[in-house]
Amino acid sequence: MDHYDLVVIGSGPAGQKAAIAAAKLGKRAAVVERRDMVGGVCINTGTVPSKTMREAVLYLTGLSQRELYGQSYRLKSDITVTDLSARTQHVVAKEIDVIQSQLTRNRVALLIGNARFTGPNEIAVDGPDGERKVVTADHVVIAVGTRPARPSTVEFDGATIVDSDQILGMDHVPQSMVVVGAGVIGIEYASMFAALGTKVTVVEKRPHMLDFCDREIIEALQYQLRERGVTFRFSESVKTVEKHPQGTLTILESGKKIPAGCVLYSAGRQGVTDELGVEEAGLTGNDRGRLEVNEFFQTEVDHIYAVGDVIGFPALAATSMEQGRRAAYHAFGEPIGNGTGIQPIGIYSIPEVSYVGKTEEELTEDTVPFEVGVARYRELARGAIMGDSYGMLKLLVHAHDRTLLGVHVFGSNAAELVHIGQTVMGCGGTVDYLVDAVFNYPTLAEGYKVAALDAVNKMRAISRVTGESNGHELGAH
Repeated sequence: MDHYDLVVIGSGPAGQKAAIAAAKLGKRAAVVERRDMVGGVCINTGTVPSKTMREAVLYLTGLSQRELYGQSYRLKSDITVTDLSARTQHVVAKEIDVIQSQLTRNRVALLIGNARFTGPNEIAVDGPDGERKVVTADHVVIAVGTRPARPSTVEFDGATIVDSDQILGMDHVPQSMVVVGAGVIGIEYASMFAALGTKVTVVEKRPHMLDFCDREIIEALQYQLRERGVTFRFSESVKTVEKHPQGTLTILESGKKIPAGCVLYSAGRQGVTDELGVEEAGLTGNDRGRLEVNEFFQTEVDHIYAVGDVIGFPALAATSMEQGRRAAYHAFGEPIGNGTGIQPIGIYSIPEVSYVGKTEEELTEDTVPFEVGVARYRELARGAIMGDSYGMLKLLVHAHDRTLLGVHVFGSNAAELVHIGQTVMGCGGTVDYLVDAVFNYPTLAEGYKVAALDAVNKMRAISRVTGESNGHELGAH
């Protein structure tokens, strides 16, 4: 029976970083992962393949170039699943190789098989050859991730009725599609297939989509998706989905019937704890298979930690990586640092959305005085060069101390651009830093200066009326 200082169950972003962090501290670490799932859902069926598919869609459809070369511009007229999957398979294989190399280089043991607790400090690993290996550990990190939630009333077949893990295995690009659920995953895939020319209908039981985002940004995204033929059915629930020789028929509770070639169910995810035997370790998952943790990512059993999607929101690869590192550091008494608590959110729809900090709605509800500064891509030379006239960057600035309260970006490179604002916020910077800073020209980053000047000029207009000084006296933009 092998003994380790730390055993990590799951090799996704959270698990990788936890194991490598422990190894860097000189600890003996091991990662348990199922066969053919090294890298977890993130690498095999989730983040990496879906974002790779997005890049393939943008490239092959020529969508991002149509403002410059006309709406009929396409790099390839008949795009097949093979065209999309070739790039995905290449990237996934490369990423798996990188992960295996990192684990080997750091002397982290990779145990292939299904893990199951047989005690608080004991884990049985059932290998693919039927052999069982039992290991013990001083500390355990559960990083098993999630799987798509599947309603029992829906007959998934992996071809015409699919979940978000199965959609990448489809054998054709459907002419029409129903997407059930307007969450992050649902909207990302809806936008990708709409770009491919699929007629997409999104069904969402809530009255709005992506409620945690800035409302103005989401309205801009909805407009762009509607321009590409996406139909939204809000405040609607699916009663049943029927399979017919000619396709599917989605019947809503309201009585509406939607025919389509394919139905994608993207209605939440379930923690993969049901096969772990967590009760043998003294743990209990909730009704979504998720585990409760404290601020150090400890479960109710002190030496067992849980990180990543299995603990719920925000369930992002980026936040999961940091959770894994922090859990390992806490387990071995290593100083963690406070961090800033400012985490960016990225939604890789077409066009993409990213933000950090508060939304207008949250600040209004909390009665925080703020001013808004906006830069539109069409005002930036780089936006014109790229052919992006719809993008925008929005800053939310505290009306009194002039600190940045939120940064919201919509359009090309949004998930990259947001990090400038994140850094300023993390360092406690003010809007005046962005006003005084020099940005490369032409770049989209220049939008920060334009938006900052817009906010400052609005604040100056208020001070003229009140006769009160408000920060720097700057020249008008």
